Amino acid sequence: MTLAFGAIRRHPLLAMIATPEISLAVRADAPRIAAMSRDLVEQGLGWRWTPSRILRVMRDRATNVAVAREGEGISGFGIMQYKDDEAHLLLLAVDPMRRRKGIGSALMAWLETTALTAGTGCIYLEARARNAEARAFYGRLGYIEILTVRGLYSNSEDGIRIAKDLWSKPPSGG
Repeated sequence: MTLAFGAIRRHPLLAMIATPEISLAVRADAPRIAAMSRDLVEQGLGWRWTPSRILRVMRDRATNVAVAREGEGISGFGIMQYKDDEAHLLLLAVDPMRRRKGIGSALMAWLETTALTAGTGCIYLEARARNAEARAFYGRLGYIEILTVRGLYSNSEDGIRIAKDLWSKPPSGG
């Protein structure tokens, strides 16, 4: 599924950033996505998001694997699973050399737009409690920390459940 570029461009998260090409991943992307997950998300936890698992979720009709492409390479990816009225962001990663360039925000805008198009009103995700950078990133995008989950990561590290209601209007400034 590819959303119209204009719809993504109008997303409020993209108002002030350059937009990389965001599209659904293809089979050939699985090894790079898996390596990024292993190196950027799963460090210290064991490698669970292997290329074969990435390929399985790419075939799942209830899951989108989106990639941010810059030239020939993948600079970031997001994996979102959709349910009846909510979505769960399973993984999001951006190459460390490409961070703070709007790639993560562009991926989230693409995934949020896809969720809204599908009639999904809420997105949930988890982040490591000690990952202040990720928690701040999601906070800037309007996500709210709702719960600490003890031992969420391999029964040894706490996680924070985070959510955003896509249908609520942000408070007006002024």
